[in-house]
Amino acid sequence: MNAALDRAIAAYLGLAIGDALGATVEFMTPREIAAQYKVHDTLRGGGWLNLKRGQVTDDTTMALALGDAILAHGRVLALPAAQAFDAWMRAKPVDIGNTVRRGLLRFRETGQTEMLECEHAAGNGAAMRVLPAVLATLNQPEEVVRLACRTQAHITHNNPLSDAGTECLALMVRDAIGGADKVRLLHERAHPLARLHTEFTFRAVRQQANPSGYIADTVVAVFQALFDTDDLETCLVDVVNRGGDADTTGAIAGMLAGALYGLSAIPERWLNALDPAIRKACEEQAEALVRLT
Repeated sequence: MNAALDRAIAAYLGLAIGDALGATVEFMTPREIAAQYKVHDTLRGGGWLNLKRGQVTDDTTMALALGDAILAHGRVLALPAAQAFDAWMRAKPVDIGNTVRRGLLRFRETGQTEMLECEHAAGNGAAMRVLPAVLATLNQPEEVVRLACRTQAHITHNNPLSDAGTECLALMVRDAIGGADKVRLLHERAHPLARLHTEFTFRAVRQQANPSGYIADTVVAVFQALFDTDDLETCLVDVVNRGGDADTTGAIAGMLAGALYGLSAIPERWLNALDPAIRKACEEQAEALVRLT
């Protein structure tokens, strides 16, 4: 297996593992997590959704739905993506965000695949599912990657801040899969994003606790965890123990850390605890999407 494919598969598995790990402590505070678990570092299920051990949430299943639509048509197209998301919602997922629900209900009613720009759509729902669009455009120019991100995002989230955060995360994943190190990601992606949109300014010493579903809260927490640690496991444990929207911060941090550190960095205990069907789907879809490029 070549290095890029290794990191692409690791990004998808990192997303799923971060999702499953974080879901247990979603909406909890760091103090509540510490009181119950000391340090939460085990795929154990439970949480407010009463999940099974290794079960994932909408972060992973929406990504897989998007990936299936891309593979069926060979590229990122709005209508197939919207139809895939709608079928996903009809199948009664374990969880669904309010902005996602509104966007998909509007698609059902109107057939339109792009929401109107909205200040209330600056959530993290487009970022959490963006990985298949990245993998399908790995060798394309940056603007093609950005367009693929927006195409899938605007079905439910049409907001400039959401676009900026989602596209930055996507390009960081692409760069890491291509071999970029953490220093390059910091100086070429994270810092320019914060200069352009001050909402994304982050300092490791001022930890973002209880990050909400707001894209800036999510990205700040993920950046702090990613840039203040040196391996995938520590990064994921750091970010999910902040609580809040922990399944999504975990999924996004896992996606980035997987792309950065590769398959060998994922602890075997986490891989073995992950839902086997989800693990297989992530591995197979990552490889198929990379082949498109």
